[in-house]
Amino acid sequence: LPETLHGLVYCPGTINLKPFAQLSERDFITDYQINVVGAVRIIQKSLARLKAGKPSSVVLFSTVAAKLGMNFHASVAAAKSAVEGLARSLAAELARDQIRINVIAPSVTRTPLADFLLNNEKKLEASIQRHPLKKIGDPQEIAQSVIYLLSDHSSWMTGQILHLDGGLSTLKVL
Repeated sequence: LPETLHGLVYCPGTINLKPFAQLSERDFITDYQINVVGAVRIIQKSLARLKAGKPSSVVLFSTVAAKLGMNFHASVAAAKSAVEGLARSLAAELARDQIRINVIAPSVTRTPLADFLLNNEKKLEASIQRHPLKKIGDPQEIAQSVIYLLSDHSSWMTGQILHLDGGLSTLKVL
């Protein structure tokens, strides 16, 4: 690793969608370890380098399900909600070190991880119709937001959850 870091992105992916009664304790522990403990580990290992590179920025990933409450998302929503809490706490603690911490909370995006949710016309159309903007997220849209959060253009932003979800978490189109 370099001696100084100006940015860090932790973007793990888990989609363990099952009815709550079918989720095991191991499912919850796995999602928590990947999403929360993984973030803690990488940030702790990088903290001195981030302080040396100040101002610096950390971007973590959540999900629309952490805010919205969605069927079959109990395990991943619980873990990603913890990521959001971690980010806000770290943003407060590390602000004095000029380290900004923000979170991107997307909805379904065209990635290999989400392929099983979009792998036929019926599923794809249902997902499109759930979103007020009537589209699915694109990885390039997410990447552009990461670039923004790592850049000086967002230097006045910390402790925020950026919902890139086609309006799903905040809009009810009538």
